[in-house]
Amino acid sequence: MHDDRNLVEARLKRVLDERIRPAVYPESVPLDVAVWHAPGEPVPVAEGLAAEPEPIEVGARWGAPWGTSWFRVTGTVPEAWAGRTVEALLDLGFDENMPGFQCEGLVYRPDGTPVKGLNPRNQWVRIGAPVEGGEEVRLHIEAASNPVILDYHPFLPTQLGDKETAGSAPQYRLTRMDLAVLDEDVWQLVIDLEVLGELMAELPVESARRWDILRAVERALDAIDLQDVNGTAARAREQLAGVLAVPAVPSAHRISAVGHAHIDSAWLWPLRETVRKVARTTSNMTALIEDEPDFVFAMSQAQQWAWVKEHRPEVWARVKKAVADGRFVPAGGMWVESDTNMPGSEAMARQFVHGKRFFLDEFGIENDEAWLPDTFGFAAGLPQIIKAAGSKWLLTQKISWSQTNKFPHHTFQWEGIDGTRIFTHFPPVDTYNCSMKGSEIAHAARNFKDKGAARHSLAPTGWGDGGGGTTREMIAKSARLRDLEGSATVVWETPEAFFRKAEAEYPDAPVWVGELYLELHRATLTSQAKTKQGNRRSEHLLREAELWAATAAVRAGFPYPYEELDRIWKTVLLHQFHDILPGSSIAWVHREARATYERLAGELNAIIDSAQRALAGEGTASLVFNSAPHAREGVPAGGARLPLTEGRTSLAPRPDGGFVLDNGLLRVEIDARGLVVSAYDIEGDRETIAPGGAAGLLQLHPDFPNMWDAWDVDAFYRHTVTDLTGVDELAPGADGASVRVTRTFGDSRVTQHLSLAPGDKRLLLDTEVDWHETEKFLKLAFPLDVHAERYASETQFGHFHRPTHTNTSWEAAKFEACNHRFVHVEEPGWGAAVVNDSTYGHDVTRTVRTDGDRGTTTTVRVSLLRAPRFPDPETDQGVHRFRHALVPGAGIADAVREGWRINLPERRITGGGEVSPLVTVDRDAVVITAVKLADDGSGDVVVRLHEAHGGRTRATLTADFEVADVSATDLLERPLPEPPSREGARVALRLRPFELVTLRLRRS
Repeated sequence: MHDDRNLVEARLKRVLDERIRPAVYPESVPLDVAVWHAPGEPVPVAEGLAAEPEPIEVGARWGAPWGTSWFRVTGTVPEAWAGRTVEALLDLGFDENMPGFQCEGLVYRPDGTPVKGLNPRNQWVRIGAPVEGGEEVRLHIEAASNPVILDYHPFLPTQLGDKETAGSAPQYRLTRMDLAVLDEDVWQLVIDLEVLGELMAELPVESARRWDILRAVERALDAIDLQDVNGTAARAREQLAGVLAVPAVPSAHRISAVGHAHIDSAWLWPLRETVRKVARTTSNMTALIEDEPDFVFAMSQAQQWAWVKEHRPEVWARVKKAVADGRFVPAGGMWVESDTNMPGSEAMARQFVHGKRFFLDEFGIENDEAWLPDTFGFAAGLPQIIKAAGSKWLLTQKISWSQTNKFPHHTFQWEGIDGTRIFTHFPPVDTYNCSMKGSEIAHAARNFKDKGAARHSLAPTGWGDGGGGTTREMIAKSARLRDLEGSATVVWETPEAFFRKAEAEYPDAPVWVGELYLELHRATLTSQAKTKQGNRRSEHLLREAELWAATAAVRAGFPYPYEELDRIWKTVLLHQFHDILPGSSIAWVHREARATYERLAGELNAIIDSAQRALAGEGTASLVFNSAPHAREGVPAGGARLPLTEGRTSLAPRPDGGFVLDNGLLRVEIDARGLVVSAYDIEGDRETIAPGGAAGLLQLHPDFPNMWDAWDVDAFYRHTVTDLTGVDELAPGADGASVRVTRTFGDSRVTQHLSLAPGDKRLLLDTEVDWHETEKFLKLAFPLDVHAERYASETQFGHFHRPTHTNTSWEAAKFEACNHRFVHVEEPGWGAAVVNDSTYGHDVTRTVRTDGDRGTTTTVRVSLLRAPRFPDPETDQGVHRFRHALVPGAGIADAVREGWRINLPERRITGGGEVSPLVTVDRDAVVITAVKLADDGSGDVVVRLHEAHGGRTRATLTADFEVADVSATDLLERPLPEPPSREGARVALRLRPFELVTLRLRRS
């Protein structure tokens, strides 16, 4: 037989595009359209419906950036259409290639009832099936003219990302506003041909199945009269029935399709727009559930559910019904799909506390899975947090984006730093926006890494990023793929149903130990420094507020601010979303974030101040309150008293220029360039700074990644570096224990204060940068005379080791990584730490010594600032303040302690007497991360703690109040089966490395 494949396939494409698809709607009549443009921000639905619109013609331009326009469409169904299916086709000016990234609408009836959302791949509204003819049609569309930020030429700087700079030029052209007859035979024929054509393209050319489909398609095309597609569509479908009925082979890969709309809680749109995106998507999905009996939709992010409840109660009612029917599934059990690298220990725990509690309170549903398809890598401390929240599974997809190394599994056990394992799945379809295309389904089956041991995978199906969700076309395709030869089988299932099947078939899944590092988007650890500082400082202010409010409640009857803390926590958790905290959102988002963090800081400081004053009482003593989990200067952790200060610091000129700081513990030499050329550990008789090196060195790199500007830093940035050694001013500080250095470079200015306090074995570096660079990367370097094959960086509830070498591509790919409060390097018996109050990105490298000793040294560099121009063209412009400390002679215990200390500075209050801690623990290795009152308002005291040094330990926690009972609980403060051992107010603890424990102490 002659090979005519190309001929038939080309024929199929043209006939589909030019004859069959246009025949889906064979008859149409125009609707009358009028519009009212809301001034400023979106208005309530009732106001939009009541507004008096002006006539507008199809073809007219509309919609200023970030504006809202209320369209009213009216018309009459022709009498001749009686008995037929009629839909309104409402095209606001969509580009079908950009679902979720442009204008969208929500359709209402005149009484305010929501009908469904409109987006580029979902432009229809059902009027009747069948209609009687003569029906009056009146619909209202709340249309959002969101500008396209990520356009066909991506990553171009644009001022459209903030309403304050976006201008007022109309963004869209009204394209179609019609009533039309839907020919369901033709619509079904389109789906038949798309499924078979896409399947055919994925089969081997020599496959008999491919040729069977080809001949059936050819017969169908022969059966179509191109001048009467509507009259011959059914005849064409008959030619395809046979090949569509052939069942899949028994060994076919099995795909659980989960209806999905990954909606970024903010990204290329502000938070307020996400509220409306969620309403549009949930309206669509509840309508689709009513029409499609097999369809199941899952939605994560409790915050988004809460937005629907608060802002769209009429949509919420439909959602609640669909949940009750088991068709609309709460997923993930987190407040938002957060970043998981940068949130602190407590914040990561509270993501699950607030997320799971919302779904339990609203629906009585508990999530067993964490659902994070788009998060940019996963910290090694996460598995035990998931487990401590009562969950046991994890889904993500983003690791498939890694540039260098292909992850070896799709289904596996992920082991965290404490040994906890979580059953984890990466969908091999490699997208969280699956549309049921044949290429996607075939890729999932081919790509699945665990063939031979497992055969199940999951496909999150629906348009996402900006929302939209699953379409009726996707459901129709999946129905044909349910059992079709040559394809994986597809069935709609809940996440829980998938995970139960996958876990049952793969009991000995392979194990991956440690972080799930994404070899991409590394610059998200640095972009938008003030957003990151706002997060870090909010986390620590919340710790202080809970600690002192709980202590004051027990000690002095202080009214514990349950509602305020709950609201503030949820706001902080929202801003940990994986495009807000990582700094990858538009200017509007980060402008609002800065204002929000400032407001929250004011509220939290007020709570802290009120609680501390209630504790201090009347008097003239200058009390120091210590919020850190370790005692300092004689002030106990969680207590207050007069501090003990010992020693002094001397400041002397250095013979070759510069200064020497000495406090008897450290002797620090600062040269004429204002750089630290020596930090001598007097007790350890050991130099900290690598030979020929200088600490506190600012280094500037060019920073123009190949794509994803705010997200990425590419390895070639290191090829060019400028050391900032020029000095404008070098002078002693007014306190006699510090040195001030001022430098200018480019259009920017930096001032550093290097200080050595009496009794401190740490050199503080306070850096203020007035930053006005573009596409540059600023680093702060600490070359350390330490030979280390690995280093430790803090993560949630512990720390994680990474190699300092690049033996393999896996290690080389980690050229920029995340830490929380410290990075620590050591040789046996001696080490050094670099601690910070607000930075996350860093790199650690090895260097051969310059003094001929043939050993190696280790350089730790902290990432301070970047200046990408997309999506925010003014990223990080302005003044920034950072605090770091170099801690010579530090063991891991010192790194932990100093990391907490720099983030929780002392507070001084005048009062009557010392305040004893509410709870104490007798081992420094055991760190208390939270002291609070129980969320249920019972007055019970909740204490969360963990082993922080990486070893087994025994410890005793002692409560300084009458204790009636103690229980170990999960993160949601629900009792666990095994009660802890206690004697009165003393609780005995035996902890494995990095073990996380939550205790609930009932007061007598």
